[in-house]
Amino acid sequence: MMQTWNIKKPAVASDKGIVAAQHFEAAEAGARVLAAGGNAMDAAVTAAFVLSIVEPWLSGIGGGGFLLWSDADGGPVEALDFNVRSSRNMAPEQYPLIGGNDGDWFDWPAVKDDRNIIGYSSICVPGSVAGLAEALEKHGTLGLAEALQPAIAIAERGMLVDWFTSLCLAIDQRGLSMFPETARLFLDEDGHALKAKNGAETYLPMPAKAKLLKRLAKAGARDFYEGEIAAGLVRDLNAGGSVIDAADLADYRPEWIAARAHDYRGHEVNVASGLGGGPSLLDTLKRLETTLPVSAIPGAPAAKAYARAIRATYADRLTHMGHAGEGQDCTSHLSVVDAAGNMVSLTNTLLSRFGSKVVLPESGMLMNNGMMWFDPRPGVPNRIAPDVKPLANMAPVIVRKAGRPWMAIGAAGGRQIFPALTQILSYVIDGGMDLSAAFHTPRIDASAPTIAVDRAADADVAAAIAEDFAVNLVTNTLHPVNFSIPSAVMAGEDGHVGMVHPVNPWAKAVAEDDLDG
Repeated sequence: MMQTWNIKKPAVASDKGIVAAQHFEAAEAGARVLAAGGNAMDAAVTAAFVLSIVEPWLSGIGGGGFLLWSDADGGPVEALDFNVRSSRNMAPEQYPLIGGNDGDWFDWPAVKDDRNIIGYSSICVPGSVAGLAEALEKHGTLGLAEALQPAIAIAERGMLVDWFTSLCLAIDQRGLSMFPETARLFLDEDGHALKAKNGAETYLPMPAKAKLLKRLAKAGARDFYEGEIAAGLVRDLNAGGSVIDAADLADYRPEWIAARAHDYRGHEVNVASGLGGGPSLLDTLKRLETTLPVSAIPGAPAAKAYARAIRATYADRLTHMGHAGEGQDCTSHLSVVDAAGNMVSLTNTLLSRFGSKVVLPESGMLMNNGMMWFDPRPGVPNRIAPDVKPLANMAPVIVRKAGRPWMAIGAAGGRQIFPALTQILSYVIDGGMDLSAAFHTPRIDASAPTIAVDRAADADVAAAIAEDFAVNLVTNTLHPVNFSIPSAVMAGEDGHVGMVHPVNPWAKAVAEDDLDG
């Protein structure tokens, strides 16, 4: 018998700090940092390291990302780019095309043996360790060793294995089985996804990962790029056929880049400039300023305006920027506000679910498949090239009002990210919704020519959009993700509010004054 559930998740309110993340253990670790006197950056970095243990298929130190920082005193919003980078030894000829498609609307030709999607040839130089350490050094109060301690403890105890873990492992069981170390870590002796014994929660210790994190705590972040850890990474990568060498790692540096801002109806929306989803988000908001019927939010006329604006932005993005790779990215986002009002919006990713599917033997670390984000066709803006960063979908956002941080928001979900954030921001700014209402209100996804419409939306929404576009009715399910996985914190008149994706069972917003134990 088919069942239909109406799933809701409450917002969290506090006059103290809040961490909103895709896994409750990461949110709790960050909130404990706040309760102990740390600031928003301390909590964000600590939570990000914990995420690499508790949901290693989405983000981790083998990947890259972007973050934004806004201080409560009204200083300029700062953006940090620590996205992955291709090896200087990489050449387009290493990724021969085998398809005849022209690439329009993401229909790129396939690469032989999926070399850009899976395995050692898909790996780019990771930036997460350098980025998180740099952010902590500039705006945090903790040392790296202290920020790593919760992740080390959880790695030694083990990743939680419950029904949701088993589902996530089972989804990629075939890919995980292709690499011995990956299969040894995540699959059982019969090659099946790990399961909670007798339905009870169990834990999967990660001793190699714990050892790596302890070394980072002792030797510092640069050891990952030009020390003992780096030497081990290069040995493992080269043994598997990767062209990444010691110079690639040693040359990697995160970059503080200009935040790009746009005043949207009295709200200063800040994103990271450059090769991410943020500029496309701002372009979409600019279109909506003259096309959105505000009084119709969240009805059919507004949904149609969202679809038109997002599709127009995507057409421009494809023409002038290229596009981040085909298929769903599996990313993790966290948003933090501390008691003083400082905010961080941080998105980190391995790209695909489980990234390249490669776990390096010495470090126990899952590696990204960053080459997937390059368009494999020659002559396009986002083409494969050595020693460059690809165009990404990540779009962390900080909104300010009257010069002070007002909202930090971002999402996981690949191409769905900026369309989802556009609508949530509009629901709050244009529609006057609170965070809870904005997160529970049905959305569309216009990241592809066929517009996905949530079945929970009013019946006339799909009909209105179908006047201009092909439409597909889908459910806002746990898997596959159809409308992204957002997380946000917001300042209000009486304190702060945190909200996470209602459908995700692990996502949680945790206030520093509401911790158990």
